[in-house]
Amino acid sequence: MSAPAWPLAVASGQRHLLLARQALRLLFGPPERRSFGVRLWNGQQDGPHHPAVTLVLRRAGALRRMLLPPSDLSMAEGYLFGDFDIEGDIEALLAGLVPLAARLLSPAVWVRLLPLLLGLPADDAPPHPTRAAAHEGETHSEERDASSIRYHYDVGNNFYALWLDRQMVYSCAYFETGQETLEVAQEAKLERICRKLRLQAGEHLLDIGSGWGALAIHAARHHGVRVTGITLSPAQAEVARRRAQEAGVEGRVSFLLRDYRELPQGQLFDKVASVGMVEHVGRTRLPGYFAQVHRLLKPGGLFLNHGIVAAGTPGFVRWGFGLVERYLNAHSFIQEYVFPDGDLRRVSETLGRAEEAGFETRDVENLREHYALTLREWVRRLEAHRAEIVAAQGEVTYRIWRLYMAGSAGSFVAGRIGVVQSLLAKPAADGRAGVPLGRADIEGQPVGPSAALY
Repeated sequence: MSAPAWPLAVASGQRHLLLARQALRLLFGPPERRSFGVRLWNGQQDGPHHPAVTLVLRRAGALRRMLLPPSDLSMAEGYLFGDFDIEGDIEALLAGLVPLAARLLSPAVWVRLLPLLLGLPADDAPPHPTRAAAHEGETHSEERDASSIRYHYDVGNNFYALWLDRQMVYSCAYFETGQETLEVAQEAKLERICRKLRLQAGEHLLDIGSGWGALAIHAARHHGVRVTGITLSPAQAEVARRRAQEAGVEGRVSFLLRDYRELPQGQLFDKVASVGMVEHVGRTRLPGYFAQVHRLLKPGGLFLNHGIVAAGTPGFVRWGFGLVERYLNAHSFIQEYVFPDGDLRRVSETLGRAEEAGFETRDVENLREHYALTLREWVRRLEAHRAEIVAAQGEVTYRIWRLYMAGSAGSFVAGRIGVVQSLLAKPAADGRAGVPLGRADIEGQPVGPSAALY
C-alpha cells in the first residue's frame, strides 16, 4: 500500500508533518479535544494549553516505529529507545492512550491509518537494539524460573533502595486512609499479613519469595515466630541476611536460596505466606504449587497467598482470537523487559486450584486501589532519583521501570488487574481451620478472651 501522492512543491519535511498530524487526528481526535499535549519534532505544539503531560515525538518516523507492528511492545520500545518522550504525568498519558488499543483493532481505522504511517520515514534513526535472548529451557522449570527471577531482581539492591521504602518491601502497601507515608503503609501491610495468619509465638512460618526479608523480620520481631524465607535471588538473600542480623533476629530467621519445589517432603510449617510470587508460577504449574504448599503445611495451618490477578475477559478471547491473544501476551513489553514468563490468572482460577489441592478458602481481599497508590509513590520516588539511576543503570533501565510502574498503576485504577490476598486453611482431622469466628483481630480491634480459634 503506497502513501498518498503530494504536490512536488511540498517539501518532504512538511509532508511528514502533515501525515503525522493526520494520523494523530485519526487516532486521538482533534487537538483541542485531547487530554494531553503533543509536541512535534520541529517544536510545534498541538493540544490543550498547559497540559499535565505532553507526548513528544522526537523524529518524523516516531509514529511509524511506535505503531508498526501494532503492539504494546512496539509502543514501549519507541519510548525506551527515544523515538518519543513523555514530559509530565506519565500515568495520565498512558490513560489517554488506552482507547488507542480499541481503535487499532478496527479494520476501518487501519485502512486510513496505514498509508499515513507508511508515508513517514522508516530510516531516520538507527534500528532499536536487539532484545536480550529469551531464557532457555522449559517454561516454569526450576532452572528457567531462577533465571527469570534473577533477571528482574538482580538489577541491583542499590537501584531498588532508591525508590522502595526503608524495609524494601516490593509489593502492595496497605493504606488505611490514603494519606499515609509509604513507610507507614508498608508496615501496616506486613502486620495485616501476620494478623491474618494468626501467628502465635513459637510457630514456624515459611515465607515463599521472601524478597529482602521485611515480612520474615517483622514476623520474628513482633510475633515471636521462627521464619524460613526462600528466594531465587542471591542479591535479595544477601540483604535479607544482613538485615536480620541488624534486627537481632538472625537466630530465628533464615533465608535460603531455594525453589519452593525443592523443600523436603517431611518438613512441615505451622503457617505459610507467599507474597508477590504466585505471578511467576504459571498456569500449568498452579496445581503443583498449591499441592506442594498443602504438603508443607501442618493440619490446622493457614496459608496466605498474595498476588496480582487478571480481571475481566480479554477482548481477543471474547472475539475468538485466542491464538492472537496468547501471542501478544508472550511478546509484550512486560514479558520482554520486566517479568519474563510472568502469568496473571483470575482469582477464580487460583482459588479453584487451591481448593482442588485440599485448601479451604477463609478470606479474600482485593487491594487493587492500594497497589495503585503504592505504584504512584514508587514512580514519584523513581523520577526524583532519575539522575542517579541513569548514571548507574542507564537511561533505558530508568525508562523501563517508569513505564512499567506507571502503566501498572493505571491498570489497577481501571480494574484491568487486581491484587488479592487469599487466606487458605488446611483443616485438621476434626475440621478445625485455625481461625476465630470474627475478623476483629485483623482490623486491630480489641478481642475478648472468648476469641478462640476454630
